[in-house]
Amino acid sequence: MATLLDTLGPSRPRHPEKAARADTPALAKPAWLRVRAPGSAGYEETRETVRAHRLHTVCEEAACPNIGDCWQKRHATMMIMGGVCTRACAFCNVATGLPSPLDLDEPRRVADAVAKLALEHIVVTSVDRDDLDDGGARHFAETIRAIRSTSPGTTIEVLTPDFLRKDGALEIVLEARPDVFNHNLETVPGLYLKIRPGARYFHSLRLLQRAKELDGSIFTKSGIMVGLGEERDEVLQVMDDLRSAGVDFLTIGQYLQPTRKHAEIKRYLTPEEFDGLEKAGRAKGFLLIAASPLTRSSFHAGDDFRRLKAAHRDRNSP
Repeated sequence: MATLLDTLGPSRPRHPEKAARADTPALAKPAWLRVRAPGSAGYEETRETVRAHRLHTVCEEAACPNIGDCWQKRHATMMIMGGVCTRACAFCNVATGLPSPLDLDEPRRVADAVAKLALEHIVVTSVDRDDLDDGGARHFAETIRAIRSTSPGTTIEVLTPDFLRKDGALEIVLEARPDVFNHNLETVPGLYLKIRPGARYFHSLRLLQRAKELDGSIFTKSGIMVGLGEERDEVLQVMDDLRSAGVDFLTIGQYLQPTRKHAEIKRYLTPEEFDGLEKAGRAKGFLLIAASPLTRSSFHAGDDFRRLKAAHRDRNSP
């Protein structure tokens, strides 16, 4: 379990909506989920670059277990529009509250950091910004354009919010031409009111379908967590829903509880169970599926993008 502090300062809890909740039960973490503590030279270099450019990363804010592995390779997932989210999802470690105004210089700093790290592939995500009229779509577009300007050879993957009730937001992002459009469903529809209460399953599904309809040349991607109490048949139905929406790539990873105030882990799936889900996904026709205990949306994203392009070529070759 992550040990990040639950406060942003002496008087501001990180998750005010969770502070009064009773602690959930704790499950002992199995051996296959243990990772080395970060601290390599590459990790420190990445950390210094992020700090020097005054950027947030989902690696840190979401307490990702893969941060040591990714940052050793200088692969950081940039989280734009601040470090405070307007949603209060039961699974997420990102701070909840009223965000600050947008930093209009942030797209340039992200682009400079991408160039400094010499990234071949970059994942850009964000907090939810329900306070903005476009949900932050224009800020995503500006960030994509800034990266294209300084690093024209870098491929760009965006992991966006759902843009709920933000008409036209998706179109703004896609007009900036990311290489991959990702939006995570996170869980099965039956758990949405408990795990993702501010979102709507079929809206998120339609967002992914609409992205493919608007520009079929852009790869679409989504991800879910398991271990929250879902049944296997429910996961298989999510796969069918995503394939019906034309989604190319699915990631499935183990939910890890940031603190005992967050949603309870019901169980840890074994590596063999993840292998079974990956095989099921391949049979359903995804171009690519990654399923393992430590799989996350941006874990090995550059390698996966190369595999995704190769699978697309193979499927469409004469």
